[in-house]
Amino acid sequence: MKVYTKVGDDGSTGLFGAPRVRKDHPRVAAYGDVDELSAFLGLARAECADAPVAAILERLQSELFTLGAMLATPVPEHAPKNVPALCDEDVTRLEREIDRAEEELEPLRAFVLPAGTRLAAALHVARTVCRRAERALVTLAATEAVPPVAVAYLNRLSDHLFTLARLANHRARVPETKWEPNRK
Repeated sequence: MKVYTKVGDDGSTGLFGAPRVRKDHPRVAAYGDVDELSAFLGLARAECADAPVAAILERLQSELFTLGAMLATPVPEHAPKNVPALCDEDVTRLEREIDRAEEELEPLRAFVLPAGTRLAAALHVARTVCRRAERALVTLAATEAVPPVAVAYLNRLSDHLFTLARLANHRARVPETKWEPNRK
């Protein structure tokens, strides 16, 4: 199978069970941001020596591929049979993982600057890309049907990535840099 097909040379791309759309369509932008987020999680995994955290990041990448497939399928009935869909339990699991990580962390009493270890910095970049993907999804939802779980999942995932960044710094014994608004 070749990587290139030449079919998109006209600036269009195919969706599952739907007509071709322009590559700048809001749906394509949304799943493109989700794909970029997955790539940044891969970068974070490359920096991660903590096997349980690396396993979480790998699972999150898989779930993001699921989300991308959901977004590439405007009519859910046309979804490929072998691709699962995200569900409310996936959001609940993210919440449980956040809660477990927070048990290990000092309570957050100030804003922190995205910094610290290379892993933490990569997770902070992933968090901001996640927020962009969430905004793209909200934009899409203004004109087309989007499963509500998709927006909730990205919203919770950005919180999870923030918590994992804090956890990475904590486990590496690297202090967080607190934001000092009056610092000059």
